[in-house]
Amino acid sequence: MTDSLADFNAFRGRMNDIILNAGNLTISRFFALDHRCYEPGALGTKTKEMLGLVSSLVLRCDDCITYHVVRCHEEGTTREEFLEIFSVGLVVGGSIVIPHLRRAMARLEELAPG
Repeated sequence: MTDSLADFNAFRGRMNDIILNAGNLTISRFFALDHRCYEPGALGTKTKEMLGLVSSLVLRCDDCITYHVVRCHEEGTTREEFLEIFSVGLVVGGSIVIPHLRRAMARLEELAPG
């Protein structure tokens, strides 16, 4: 993992602007649905972000893992909670998740050293 969180966020923001300004209704609606899915409902935003992180670990999507690590951190997820999230992702996804778990931990260390 060579990009910093600042690089990740800058690229993500720039590309989202380009994609959303392209004027495709289906893409715009999907992005809106994705955003609304994490709004509080029967489950709070923090819980939904934790679910998103587990899913991202199992699906092995490093961009999604980074996004959800950041969002979980913003929602106040503790280090102990992160470790349990990582445990669930590892158990559900198996050993193939280990490289992605390493990158998730590196992102967490970047956000909250120690």
